[in-house]
Amino acid sequence: MGDRGGTGGSRRRRTGSRHSTQVTEEEVRGGPAGPDVGAGGDAPGPAPAKDRDAVVGSSPRELSCHRLQESLFSSDSGFSNYRGILNWCVVMLVLSNARLFLENLIKYGILVDPIQVVSLFLKDPYSWPALCLVIVANVFAVAAFQIEKRLAVGALTEQAGLLLHMTNLTTILCLPASVAFLVDSITPVGSVLALLVYTIVFLKLFSYRDVNQWCRELRARAKTGEGRPGPGTRTAKASLGASTDKANGAAAQRLVNYPDNLTYGDLYYFLFAPTLCYELNFPRSPRIRKRFLLRRLLEMLFLTQLQVGLIQQWMVPTIQNSMKPFKDMDYSRIIERLLKLAVPNHLIWLIFFYWLFHSCLNVVAELMKFGDREFYRDWWNAESVSYFWQNWNIPVHKWCIRHFYKRMLRWGAYKWIARTGVFLASAFFHEYLVSIPLRMFRLWAFTGMMAQIPLAWITNRFLMGNYGNAVVWLTLIIGQPVAVLMYVHDYYVLHHEAAPPTA
Repeated sequence: MGDRGGTGGSRRRRTGSRHSTQVTEEEVRGGPAGPDVGAGGDAPGPAPAKDRDAVVGSSPRELSCHRLQESLFSSDSGFSNYRGILNWCVVMLVLSNARLFLENLIKYGILVDPIQVVSLFLKDPYSWPALCLVIVANVFAVAAFQIEKRLAVGALTEQAGLLLHMTNLTTILCLPASVAFLVDSITPVGSVLALLVYTIVFLKLFSYRDVNQWCRELRARAKTGEGRPGPGTRTAKASLGASTDKANGAAAQRLVNYPDNLTYGDLYYFLFAPTLCYELNFPRSPRIRKRFLLRRLLEMLFLTQLQVGLIQQWMVPTIQNSMKPFKDMDYSRIIERLLKLAVPNHLIWLIFFYWLFHSCLNVVAELMKFGDREFYRDWWNAESVSYFWQNWNIPVHKWCIRHFYKRMLRWGAYKWIARTGVFLASAFFHEYLVSIPLRMFRLWAFTGMMAQIPLAWITNRFLMGNYGNAVVWLTLIIGQPVAVLMYVHDYYVLHHEAAPPTA
């Protein structure tokens, strides 16, 4: 230790000597003094910009032009402005996709046909089963309303009301599925839309029933003088006592108390509102912003045409050309087709996300003066699969937490069991919306959703940060085309190759 100290001291003394010599030389030449190195040998920090410029330009002969600094790409440099590289990535992405699009036009010509879109919804111009199903959905909404009216006045017991609600909700899921299977004139696209409407009605009426039950429990406790809160009390109080402040642009509104909320106007406002969770007093915006509404409407129209064009021009030919490799089980060609399909599929999915969650839902919210516009969060920054599913579809996430996850916790379930139950319910509805319109059960969507459980565990435990974000993007870019090809292949085999030859 002593030798090291002595050596260090001699080094410091020699450094000081060199510095003195350097200063003397600069003084003789009339140049500025070099950087001061103290007795401890510490390197100097970077000089201010104006001082640095003065040093550089003060003499024709520069005695010092270096300083202690890291390369910009090093993590220790603290540099974070990569805007130019991001712009370069965008330019390269545009150019590469422009080449693919031009190649597609040269190979197939213009395939966009708006008239063909009509045939996706109608097989027989005199038969509109999907539209009839949507109209019939009002019957179930009115039935739920009448049940709640009788429960509010005590004409029905809670047990009888629960039985009637469960029957009503079960019928909501079974009726459109039966029509999709039994009616030949309904198309797969028409079935998807009808089933989607019924799924939304199911989730909304489930929430409608829950919140009204919580309000009845609060009213019963208030009458008996019990102060002990029960299940759903906090949520019911939030519904009963929604804020009417004008802060953040909220419009002043008269609070509605239970059972004054049981009106057709309140029910249908909730059915058309861009939310799945019922409240007695929704936050309202003060006015309709016409410019904002016009921009969103133009986005809806433009992006609808863009999605249809990209599907017809880009995705359909790729999917059709993928059938032969699947039939021959040519794995290299299958992978090539999968990667070729991944780009347009992902681009269309991103456009669909913006079209639905930003343009469409904001149009509905603006027309209805619905104040809560948090339809999505920053899912693109997700560092785990769990974060993605919690933030990309906020209306569904709120419903799952409020009416499913917390209910299972109140029943005594462990958190991991409740989370698994949420994924299981989501997997069921994904398969419900795909297999029934296609009239085949392959469980690809169900399997894909259930595979998110171990994937979420892996990303949460081992791949957080940029690696986790890369895994999330990879599952979105590759996972969806795999499911698309699986369903298209099975549908093609079932309805075309297995079809009997016509005379």
